[in-house]
Amino acid sequence: MAGIEIEHVRALIGTRNETPQKLAGLADSVHSIAVGVADCLAAGGTVFACGNGGSATQATHFSAELVGRFKRDRTALRAFSLSDNPAAITALANDYDYNEIFAHQIQGLGSSGDCLLALSTSGNSQNVVRACRSARELGMRVFALTGSGGGEIGSGCDVAVRVPFDDTARVQEVHLMVIHLVCELVEEKLFGSGG
Repeated sequence: MAGIEIEHVRALIGTRNETPQKLAGLADSVHSIAVGVADCLAAGGTVFACGNGGSATQATHFSAELVGRFKRDRTALRAFSLSDNPAAITALANDYDYNEIFAHQIQGLGSSGDCLLALSTSGNSQNVVRACRSARELGMRVFALTGSGGGEIGSGCDVAVRVPFDDTARVQEVHLMVIHLVCELVEEKLFGSGG
């Protein structure tokens, strides 16, 4: 079995040095999503999130930061990850189609004034695409975190953060950073900038 050389580890870490420069162009989109999420919550709406695989866990992470807390003690915010109910997901996949697992939940739980954060590194995950369509049909705002191309999701939403990488792992690393930025900005907008 080959060993892992420390030089290789340093090289991998070095590839992350370009991330801040590449992300500078995303500020407007991150700002727009944060304002949209905060406005939704301030009006009594619910923030939904969904994604597959690693993006599913990031949808869960995002909703948990809003319901619980990010950096400050505060009242809970209305957020829900559509990736978190295995009984609903497996029933919908079995009874309908896997591509309906998020859309069907949106149809039952969502309403006008709510918003959806859709996560997909390719931007083309059909179950997330269909969730976005269902959200739009209900009058919800749709925000997306995608990879560089944006895909179908990025072109069919209100605001998309298109991370300028193609490697799935790199895209997901940046998605986590964006989620944290949005949560911090939402807390500042709703609860003030003090600690």
